[in-house]
Amino acid sequence: MKKNGRQVSGTAMRTSGEASLGRRMLKNWELYLFVAPAFLYFLIFHYGPMYGIQIAFKNFTPVKGITASPWVGFDHFVRFFNSYYFWDLLWNTLSLSFYELAIGFPLPIILALAFNEIRNGAFKKTVQTVTYAPHFISMVVMAGMIITFLSPSSGMIVRMIEAFGMEAPAFLTDPRWFKTIYVLSGVWQSTGWGTIIYLAALAGVDPQLHEAAIVDGASRFKRVLHINLPTIVPTITILLILNMGNILGVGYEKVLLLQNPLNMESSDVISTFVYRSGLVSAQYSFSTAVGLFNSIVNAMLLITVNKIAKRTSETSLW
Repeated sequence: MKKNGRQVSGTAMRTSGEASLGRRMLKNWELYLFVAPAFLYFLIFHYGPMYGIQIAFKNFTPVKGITASPWVGFDHFVRFFNSYYFWDLLWNTLSLSFYELAIGFPLPIILALAFNEIRNGAFKKTVQTVTYAPHFISMVVMAGMIITFLSPSSGMIVRMIEAFGMEAPAFLTDPRWFKTIYVLSGVWQSTGWGTIIYLAALAGVDPQLHEAAIVDGASRFKRVLHINLPTIVPTITILLILNMGNILGVGYEKVLLLQNPLNMESSDVISTFVYRSGLVSAQYSFSTAVGLFNSIVNAMLLITVNKIAKRTSETSLW
């Protein structure tokens, strides 16, 4: 490549670029130092353990270690795909994820739009605090509260239903109720906290747009529909992409805490199966293969939905 009439080699350009990068890093060392803990966290706890993914293709035994364990190729994947429980696990995981997405995703948007319209400052702060508070309850405590409220012998909700002369269903043992209990309790715990991002996006709405709409005679509902909602559409799109990328990633903690032998039919998902296979049954290679399948599907969904969003709305993660 020619520069100022002289031939400059690719090696010289790379050396110059590296030197320039080094000077920028030295100049902004405070910023790099600030980012270093997060970088080290992901490097050590997320990228480092990826070395162990290879045991999904091996017959791993702890005595031999990862490197000495024999390769078996895709045997563990074939075993999982051909198992009688594969479709049940996949259905339970997908149905629970889409149920949670259909109910839990729109509610923070609606709640944020409602909060944004409240003009009474004290009332607004009180309602926000009440809706945010459940987010800080630990998962174990949350599961304990659910079990206590729905207990057939002394549950508060069961007693309220019976007080109206109705027979309370077996919430904790009936498989038909598990997904509803899981999703609604999650909505109660996370909806208020989920409004924070949308409220931050609504803070960027130009007040002059509302003033002009009021002059034109637009009602409050029309202003919310045509001014506020379009403002947060990019935020909605990004969060929807992230949620779709985690569609098979139903966390096992809450499911495991609410799970029992009677509701296993609808509560057994891929993550709980990985837990039982890997930690309880010590089938390390098999559980890693199942977990890897789960992660690959999530990654493919994330990339696909991101591409669709980029083509349709020009808003995407990358």
